[in-house]
Amino acid sequence: MTTLENKFKAVLLVDTYGMVNIEAPADPVCYHSSPELKCTLEDMSDSSGWNMSRMHASFELAEGSVVKIDKHCAMQKLHSCIAVKLEKVTGMWTGLYECGFTIGSVRHTAKSKLQVALLPDEIILESKPLVADCTKTNQAKVDITATILNSPEPFNVTCSLPGCKQQKKFEVPKNDQIYTSYTFMAPISCKSQKEGHSVNITFTNARGQSKSAKITIPVIYGSEKVCKKETLHEDTWPDTPGDDTVIIRTCPEGRTGYKSRTCIGSTWQPVFYHCVSQELNNNQMAADNFLKGLGATEEVALNIFERLKNSSIAFKSDSSSNTADIDRSISILDSMAKASETIVLQDSVLKDFVESASNMLDNSWTGINESVSYKMSANYLESVESLVKNIEVNQSNGIDSQNLELNFCRSSDCMVSVFDINVSLNKSSGILKTLGVKNLMEKLKNSYGETERTSLLLSATLSGNNDSSVEIQLDFPREDSNYTKPVCVFWNTTFNDWSDKGCSLKTSSDNRSVCVCNHLTAFSVLMSKGDVSDEFLSIITYVGLGVSICSLLIFLLVESLVWSAVVKTGLSLFRHTALVNIAVFLLLGDCCFLATTSPKEISDTMCLALTVCKHLFFLAMFSWMLCMSVMLVHQLIFVFSPLRKRVFMFLSSIVGYVCPVLIVGSSYIYCKYTESDYVDRDKCWLKYERILVGSIHAFLLPVGTVIFTNLFSMVVVIITLLKSNVPDGSKADEKETAKGIIKVVVFLTPVFGLTWIIGFAMLILGENSPLFQVFNYSFTILNSFQGFFLLLTGCFAEPKVRDELCRLLKIKGKGRTESTKNLTSTTYTKDK
Repeated sequence: MTTLENKFKAVLLVDTYGMVNIEAPADPVCYHSSPELKCTLEDMSDSSGWNMSRMHASFELAEGSVVKIDKHCAMQKLHSCIAVKLEKVTGMWTGLYECGFTIGSVRHTAKSKLQVALLPDEIILESKPLVADCTKTNQAKVDITATILNSPEPFNVTCSLPGCKQQKKFEVPKNDQIYTSYTFMAPISCKSQKEGHSVNITFTNARGQSKSAKITIPVIYGSEKVCKKETLHEDTWPDTPGDDTVIIRTCPEGRTGYKSRTCIGSTWQPVFYHCVSQELNNNQMAADNFLKGLGATEEVALNIFERLKNSSIAFKSDSSSNTADIDRSISILDSMAKASETIVLQDSVLKDFVESASNMLDNSWTGINESVSYKMSANYLESVESLVKNIEVNQSNGIDSQNLELNFCRSSDCMVSVFDINVSLNKSSGILKTLGVKNLMEKLKNSYGETERTSLLLSATLSGNNDSSVEIQLDFPREDSNYTKPVCVFWNTTFNDWSDKGCSLKTSSDNRSVCVCNHLTAFSVLMSKGDVSDEFLSIITYVGLGVSICSLLIFLLVESLVWSAVVKTGLSLFRHTALVNIAVFLLLGDCCFLATTSPKEISDTMCLALTVCKHLFFLAMFSWMLCMSVMLVHQLIFVFSPLRKRVFMFLSSIVGYVCPVLIVGSSYIYCKYTESDYVDRDKCWLKYERILVGSIHAFLLPVGTVIFTNLFSMVVVIITLLKSNVPDGSKADEKETAKGIIKVVVFLTPVFGLTWIIGFAMLILGENSPLFQVFNYSFTILNSFQGFFLLLTGCFAEPKVRDELCRLLKIKGKGRTESTKNLTSTTYTKDK
């Protein structure tokens, strides 16, 4: 061999057969089983590997999500061994497997076939018509078509519905592939059922293994709301019952997938386009194979990213079809990012990767709802960040594009800049990779308090360094905004939202915001009108509510003890009935408020229930405050015409019980009818959007009316008090009058809920006002301790209640003293 190579001045590669022993399953293996193949050679080799070939194509096998290669399976030192285990195989893994050991220029090989019992990898179900109509018949008939990629396996195909019969089987050429379709006639019962009418189509192979797919058929019964038939962009959307979705599996030429549209109430929602470019779909299959370990070579990776870049050029225009393509492109990035965890990607792919990722952000992602956009953007960020971290950087010094700017730092003292964001980090080793991103922040979810997104995001990763303790400083440019206070945050991949844990604001000026963080990930700055979280204010709230709840329980206990003694006149009955109702509803409202201090930790259902309860209980509290103030004014003005007990109790019950229920119920129904949000999920409270828009106004307007009515009542009381002391005009009388006015203000303010006026003042001032923080603390202190103030003014400050309570305590104390004396006397006598 050496003589020949010298003579021809070339490297001669020689393959041999028969020297390698290969072990492989003889019979077809089950679908989703994990077969293993192993090759051994009685000699030490320089290198070894596996290939798989099928359908005139050959693939190199590498470590992936399906392929697991073991090069350490040799039992003896002078032997070579390589094994491959395939996890959860599907039909695509049927083929000819070849192992090879290379010694110099000689390669020793062996081959064996692997057969997999087939089942469809994908079952596509369609119904015709799309919706079953039960308005004129007792049983509707629907044709169900199940389509799979053509297979040599003689499947037994069955339908789950009684009376469902297979009608025909035919082949369909599509996108250079042959598909097989099976059609069934399915009778749909016109009996209404909550879980909907579902049909399962099951494929069973010769080994007895089966795979099913389910389709749910919307049914019109005639009594519910229906979206009327509509033709839109050459697609006909049939009459569809409310809260159901119809799917049309026809796409323009060169595209594959489906379109879906949901009917809510009797209103059609926008069409969701899931038709993607066939080129992108093929590229997705190549990326999935790369992730599995099939053909996972540098050349294939280059080809995947090049094709992705070429496809992404069309993303600059906004359209629903482009948004579907962007979603599929993000899936390709996700597959390649997961593959990069085990398969080394070289920096030769960086240019195409960065350009394609940048092009995806040129589009505003139209035609999708907010939750889909949040999911897409989170997947995009995580995939791009993983790829930047895992791609080997050898020669590249950085890449610039319209929406992404990538820079590297190899020195120990790093000072880099991307998109005018300055980054500094001291490290002992490794490469700092910084990526600046534009046009992504507005697509990411933001539930971090009352904050506004800025336009820039920075991702920082450190490769080749195992030191977990880092401190990175980020200098962000400030942007023009009405929001003035910066908050340093990072993207928390666990919750897919922003968090400030481990990050703090170092300095802030009109032009720059400097953040310091003790970890590496994706960072940004959110802007707030005020402090997003004030720990001291939270402590005041929790302490105040705890004190209020205890005070209200004491108040109700005292009222139950002294009730019969202090309630002897109609006026006292009216007053104490109102006070007890105010205390009960305030107690319930405070308990619900405490239960929602951590909104993210409770379920959506519980959040809704607690919001309804808080809305109801606080409205009922204010309603009884209104009853009390109106009763007081009536007694002052109509001194000789007192309210009758029956009239007061009837009117108070209407105002205090019925009106709050009607307001809460009607506001909730209105929000459901108008498809607007009743609950602000981030706070578990009513939704505020803008002035006179949002469910919060179903609370603010009634409460505002009550507060200003009660304020008028207090003014009437003060004027009456002043008139009663006018005739004498002595200084002593003026002092008594002033004392009386102060008492009225102090005693009636918590009972009339007038401290809530401060909250309305805060709404008028806005968070930029210098007085806002003063009002904020005042409002928090006064209202969180409202139960305590009610105990003082409504219980202990009332002479009759105080005297009766002292009398009860003296009687009990005297009873205990007499018992003690009797016991002592008896004991003393017995001792004698």
